[in-house]
Amino acid sequence: QVNLVESGGGLAQAGGSLKISCAASGGTFNVYTMGWFRQAPGKEREFVAAITWNGGDTYSADSVKGRFTISRENAKNTVYLQMNSLKPEDTAVYYCAAAKLLIGIGGVRHFTNYPYWGQGTQVTVSS
Repeated sequence: QVNLVESGGGLAQAGGSLKISCAASGGTFNVYTMGWFRQAPGKEREFVAAITWNGGDTYSADSVKGRFTISRENAKNTVYLQMNSLKPEDTAVYYCAAAKLLIGIGGVRHFTNYPYWGQGTQVTVSS
């Protein structure tokens, strides 16, 4: 069982930056691919970014490429999402998720492939 706790969400202005974190416990962090997803009111949960267990591969949705960066520190059991050049359409609840040894864009972008989820952190971008 892997427990995930997100932090660092809040309010930012358009064009600004936020960095959110996800701390994991209860499992061997360095065998889990970590993903970030988001869900805005009335919309489906969508893939944002993912990073494989050793940080060797990262994946991003087209909507955030060049603006968001996913990273991880296995020594701290933590994954991060640095969000720059924020837009109002980035407003959502951001969730981190974990899946053992998941790889490939075909797999990491589907939320059904992740058995472990955090409770989410709200990110609001004002125009």
